[in-house]
Amino acid sequence: MCKNIKSRFLLLFLLLVTLISGCGNKDTDIATTDQEDIFQAESLETEKSNTEAASESVITESATPEPSPEPTPVTGDMAVHFLDVGQGLSIFVQSGGQNLIYDGGDKATSSFVVAYLKDQGVTDIDYLISSHYDSDHLAGLIGCLNAFNVDTVIGSDYEHDSKLYGSFMNAVASKGLEVQHPAVGTEFKFGTGNFTVLSPADIASDSNANSVVIKLENGENSFLLTGDADHNAESVMIGSDLDLESDVLSVSHHGSATATSYYFLEQVLPEYAVISCGQNNQYGHPDKDTMDKLYNMEINVYRTDKQSTIIAVSDGQKIEWRQEPCNDYSPGDSSDTGTQPQESVDSTSVIEETPVSEQEMKEDASTGNTVWKSATGSKYHSIPDCGNMNPDNATEITQSQAESMGLGRCKNCF
Repeated sequence: MCKNIKSRFLLLFLLLVTLISGCGNKDTDIATTDQEDIFQAESLETEKSNTEAASESVITESATPEPSPEPTPVTGDMAVHFLDVGQGLSIFVQSGGQNLIYDGGDKATSSFVVAYLKDQGVTDIDYLISSHYDSDHLAGLIGCLNAFNVDTVIGSDYEHDSKLYGSFMNAVASKGLEVQHPAVGTEFKFGTGNFTVLSPADIASDSNANSVVIKLENGENSFLLTGDADHNAESVMIGSDLDLESDVLSVSHHGSATATSYYFLEQVLPEYAVISCGQNNQYGHPDKDTMDKLYNMEINVYRTDKQSTIIAVSDGQKIEWRQEPCNDYSPGDSSDTGTQPQESVDSTSVIEETPVSEQEMKEDASTGNTVWKSATGSKYHSIPDCGNMNPDNATEITQSQAESMGLGRCKNCF
């Protein structure tokens, strides 16, 4: 019996040990599982934090992007039409859906100007500009005022003693408009570009000197429209702080010698010059002096008397012409010999220089009687840059020496 009791105790002991051992393993498994869950949770949290940090970094970088370079401005076309109105001036410009007319030619060509604008699809004129009130510039503008809607009229601030001027002012008033007289330096937006008023700074007694001069710009291209501005007006413009340099010069006063001085050309530095004048006109325009200057400065020439209407189109970078320049530097009057030095001169016509003693030179210099002459010209000048002589080819001599050579006084500077 005792043996059975021992066997039972042993069996109970073994069962108890097994139970205790099983409980211990279960606790260990639970603890291990809990630790793994905690590790995974921490890993997920770390991943989440890293992801959020990366996202914040991307957002921060996006909020402050690198500055991009300024885009290159795109400039549209500007078409400039130098109309063949005979012995007159009319320039029509289209750009960006807007229209500008600068002078309108004489009465005889007024209907042509109106018809030409209608052919270009014009119904409205944004800017109608009268350079001055002489008939060969003004008459056609009256026709434009009667034929089209007009927004802005610009003109010179003086009164002209003519019936035509009165008709012009009445036509402006009938549109409910007034002629504006913008100050020098005033800039107007036009189409894809703009234009700036360069003259007149003051009103003179001479109508031509009062011409409204504008510089028309489209991107890097520019056109200088001068009306009939004379040497005095040119000098005032040169003395101003305004930029005169232009690709194209509409030569003043139909190529007359009253304008287009060397100094002015040196400031403008045009690649092209356009002259509006009539065939075989009674004034002999263009004058030989003017054509000689253009030739000497190697400026390409267009002429309405030789080529009719001339069209230039600017895209803001370059100017394309519908025809090649004629580069005809002959004067309107074949008998015009001018006062400029000539490239080729007959040997018999070359003026011999008479030697002057050193004493005579000193005497003239002491009294201020020194003058300037060109290589082959027939005149002597009080200054080397009077506008009728290339200052680069001028030579200083005494007045007595000039007279002994048979040279006469230049009417422009004496």
